[in-house]
Formats: sequence, C-alpha cells, structure tokens
Amino acid sequence: MLTIHDSRRDVLALTIVGDITGADLDTVMDRLDPLMEGTGKVHLFVETKAIHGLQLTALPSYVARAMPLLGKLDRFGRVAVVSDQAWIRAGTRLESMMLPFIAYRVFMPDERDAALAWVEGGREA
Repeated sequence: MLTIHDSRRDVLALTIVGDITGADLDTVMDRLDPLMEGTGKVHLFVETKAIHGLQLTALPSYVARAMPLLGKLDRFGRVAVVSDQAWIRAGTRLESMMLPFIAYRVFMPDERDAALAWVEGGREA
C-alpha cells in the first residue's frame, strides 16, 4: 500500500507498506515527473514498512519511465529513507555511495519526524 503525504512543493514524501505494485510505481512516477519539470532540486522522503516484495510484471513499465531520470540525477537534493528493514537501509547506503552528489540519509522508524524535517529543510537531524 502506497501513501503520498502532503509536503513542500519540492518534496515527494511517501510511505509504502507490504508489496510494491505496478500501480504504486506509476503513482510515484506520476508525482515525480512534474517535480522534475521545475528548475530547483527535488527532495525525497521514503518510508518503508515490512516490504515483502516487488511485483515483477511492473518492472518493464517502471524502468521505461525511470530511465530518463538518469539524465536528471543532478536535480535530486536530499533523500531520506526511513526503514525498519536492514536490507533496505543497506541498499540505500550502497545507492548513496554510487551517487555521492545526492545527499542521502538513512533513518530508523523512531526518527521519522527528524527525517522529514531534514528533507524539507535540510536541517541536521
């Protein structure tokens, strides 16, 4: 289940619980595409809870939509990932190493408010 949260104009804030579906990925891209049309940085707040898996049939459509973002990686600013699962926190740290020009931070669930504050304002949590 995907929930999009109200946030600043330059922030995409979402929570995903359980399985990630094609509809979830489409919703994320539908929200992200207009943000990427602007001129400023785009910041992401991603909270995950008990992710079980990804609907594999959704991948081809998502990859086709996400590929153009590779040319816009410099548009991403702060990315906060809040997760109760070690594999997601580790994957985020790995992604951060591969994209050092994007400011990534990983947070535990009890640090959720601090994570959102950091993404929205850049304050140290």
